[in-house]
Amino acid sequence: MLTDSAWRLDSGSADSAQNMALDEALLEAMPRLGKPVLRFYGWTERAASFGYFQKYSEIERLTLLRPLVRRPTGGGLVAHDADWTYSLLLPTCHEWYAVTATESYVRVHAWIKAAFARLNVPTELASCCRKSRPGQCFLGHEKFDLLWNGQKIAGAAQRRTRSGLLIQGSVQPPALSLDRHQWQEGMCNVGGQNGDQWQPFDPDPALLARARELVGKRYSQASYNRKR
Repeated sequence: MLTDSAWRLDSGSADSAQNMALDEALLEAMPRLGKPVLRFYGWTERAASFGYFQKYSEIERLTLLRPLVRRPTGGGLVAHDADWTYSLLLPTCHEWYAVTATESYVRVHAWIKAAFARLNVPTELASCCRKSRPGQCFLGHEKFDLLWNGQKIAGAAQRRTRSGLLIQGSVQPPALSLDRHQWQEGMCNVGGQNGDQWQPFDPDPALLARARELVGKRYSQASYNRKR
């Protein structure tokens, strides 16, 4: 999946604004970091995120979850009350940056599929679409979403800039006794030749300061989240 060394960041749980801000700060830092970052994270509150281009007035009618936070990526409404969330960031020098959005979507879900296979959970990439209510990500599925028993369990959204590629993903684990940490280890083992390839990553003061700035000026602000 990833052919060269990469960073692994287990950033724990944070509120919705901090989670989005750290992903954007990492994307901006890609030219400086120079190699992929795979980040696993959780949520300190039940919340929902929605795509950068969606209309807040439409989203707020679709869920009772609050807060609602606008992602830096596209896609639809995603509930964060029991999901496993991750982000993958790639610099422009990585070959993955050059592939199409569809190909990168296939790659990341094939990766998750292989990680679930290590847990003896059979999944498949959707071969076609099943429509859902407008704007809601997990009530139907799109082509190449990840399915378990015909139900969507993984979706992702992307943003490509001159700094790099950000993929934000949500996994709604099947109704099985699954260990999140085993799945994360499976992601790392599948993503490289072995788990030793992943070097632990601690965000430096400059990156953390930028994330705090984005929290204060953007993701915690109603004016930003409601701007469309």
